[in-house]
Amino acid sequence: MRLDKFICKSTALNRAQASECIEAGQISVNGNTVTDVGFQVHETNCITLDGQKLIARPSRYIMLHKPMHTLSSNVDGDYPSLFNCIELDRVEDLHIVGRLDADTTGLVLLTDDGRWSFDIIRPDKKCDKTYRVTLRDPITADNSTEIIARFSQGLQLQNEKALTLPAKLELVTPTEALLTITEGKYHQVKRMFAAIGNRVNGLHREQIGALKLDVAVGQWRHLTVDEVALLATPTPT
Repeated sequence: MRLDKFICKSTALNRAQASECIEAGQISVNGNTVTDVGFQVHETNCITLDGQKLIARPSRYIMLHKPMHTLSSNVDGDYPSLFNCIELDRVEDLHIVGRLDADTTGLVLLTDDGRWSFDIIRPDKKCDKTYRVTLRDPITADNSTEIIARFSQGLQLQNEKALTLPAKLELVTPTEALLTITEGKYHQVKRMFAAIGNRVNGLHREQIGALKLDVAVGQWRHLTVDEVALLATPTPT
């Protein structure tokens, strides 16, 4: 992780204060003074502040049920930030693992462990994300087999050179479907259905990997040790 982030994770300093300490030469990494705030360090490194060894606090892993019309952002904008739902000390140290649009609800993960989140969002890790999709136009029995096959083979999205990775489409009703993807392109689910001439009227993420959303709208909880480990090694599709 970045050195300034490590300082925040092991002291009461905020990011600006941590940067000041680093640039002032107060931080040593494995015996060497480091003045680059973006210097990459590991928790196993010996990192000191004015000669005092720093120990990073344990990482936090959180499940949140994102409400409608909230932003996947640390700050409020046209809508309130989803961080308003969470009451924790130093909540600003957390980041969102895979953002959702303001009009999309469902499972959001938050953490201060960058390596863990990186493995979840990397397409080559094949971590499934399952969405419940409400459609404008029904998918009928006449064309369902063809459409499911197109999603499985990959779709050509506007302004994208490559096809989407294979996705699994399951019909619940003619206007409701479960879509499982392993990547996260900009507005991907909406653009995938637009590619077949349909429109998404409602979108809800209900599962990431083997982790299913199990808290009420606007509520959150810490993940268990087993859940954290399960998502650290996603099961290939």
